[in-house]
Amino acid sequence: MQVHLNTIHKQFGSLVANDEISIQFEPGRIYGLLGENGAGKSTLMKILSGYQQPDRGEIALNGVVQHFATPRQALAAGVGMLYQEPLDVPVFTVLENFLLGRADDGQRPQQSAKALAQLAGRYGFQVDPHEHTRELSMGERQQLELLRLLAGGAEVLILDEPTTGISAEQKDLLFASMRTLAREEGKTLILVSHKLDEVQELCDYAYVLRKGRLVGGKQLPCPNQELVDLMFDELAPRPARQTAPGDVLLDLQHVSARTPRLELEPVSLHVQAGQVLGLAGLEGSGQELLLRACAGLLPLSGGSLRLAGEPQPDWDYPRARQHGVAYLAAGRLEEGLIAGLTLTEHMALVSNAHGLLVDWLQNRQLAAQHISTYQVVGQPESYIENLSGGNQQRFLFAMLPQNLKLILMEHPTRGLDIRSTDWIWEQLDRRRADGTAIIFLSADLDEIAARSDQIAVFSGGRLLRSVPAAETTADELGHLIGGAL
Repeated sequence: MQVHLNTIHKQFGSLVANDEISIQFEPGRIYGLLGENGAGKSTLMKILSGYQQPDRGEIALNGVVQHFATPRQALAAGVGMLYQEPLDVPVFTVLENFLLGRADDGQRPQQSAKALAQLAGRYGFQVDPHEHTRELSMGERQQLELLRLLAGGAEVLILDEPTTGISAEQKDLLFASMRTLAREEGKTLILVSHKLDEVQELCDYAYVLRKGRLVGGKQLPCPNQELVDLMFDELAPRPARQTAPGDVLLDLQHVSARTPRLELEPVSLHVQAGQVLGLAGLEGSGQELLLRACAGLLPLSGGSLRLAGEPQPDWDYPRARQHGVAYLAAGRLEEGLIAGLTLTEHMALVSNAHGLLVDWLQNRQLAAQHISTYQVVGQPESYIENLSGGNQQRFLFAMLPQNLKLILMEHPTRGLDIRSTDWIWEQLDRRRADGTAIIFLSADLDEIAARSDQIAVFSGGRLLRSVPAAETTADELGHLIGGAL
């Protein structure tokens, strides 16, 4: 299906997200859509998929102008979007999610399960129609969402950062299915990604947005530097990291924790002041349980925790905050920020003032100061959900208290471009220099290897090994995660 976006314009207050963008996508091809965080990629694709409506401009499919008020209308016309976080219902089964949002076609459950199995088999996916979606890995959830969109009649498929948090085997299977969909079935695929190597490997052509405008395109493959030059004005060289850890700050002795789905076997680790500890492992391997236990968000089921040499027998999140521990969750809008509030209102929430009245002028000035200091694309009056993922992450860092002892982070740079990723770690390195310890988990093994001083590898709820980052590589970490000791 041919797609023509003609002079699409979208504005949120004073922020222009899409500035008169015109792009054409042809059937049977895979396109990359590139740009730094806040460039307007997600907004443009949300408009194409019916999630948002443009202020002006047109969408034409095979030459016919379309007006989508909802994603359901877009899918009915043949456009579906696979979001970075699949839109499934955890308490539903695979089959129930497969049928979610579709008009009743009169099929019985057995017939629907057969249709699901046939569609999955076409692309090499393994699905159990009776399994609950909450038991699936991220890659399996993506496969289910892709099948649901195809069953709904999608001829144009938009995939937003689809390889985040999935295994190498799942990525290979996803890429093989995308090639089949484009080359053999003639569908139009659009890949939104910051991973240039994946775009080069998979795509035929890449469009590049910068600051809400289309700045060019490249036939692929081409040198990565040509894409980087289009995406950014200029990238500063990455400064060398100086590692000088101090005394032991956090000491874990035989710490265990559990949820209904997973039990973390006893872990003994320590992190020193100014040190970065990276937690590596496939999703659901136990590293998230350890991180949340360290933050006091999950009670210890065994073992002991000492902070700066002091035992902490009644460790919980309020106590952790009082002792200079901060936690940045992966779900920015689910746990870190509050949709429906402005940047000024967020500053009021973390203000040190505890009186009965809120000084809105002061908080607005503080928000404006942080917007400038942390290079956030937005205004004090902007609603947080209207910011891009990278700008939401920057504002989360702006809200962190000063003089922290320990920062705990889940996927701190997931979905961020090169510039934003380097900027995040520049802020963290400044805190390290002041003695703040950092523990983070990431699905990006290159990030784990490059940013950590020490790396703890998890699998199946247990700590496999702790290794100095200087003595390993991302490739070796991949083998460790796979169980090779």
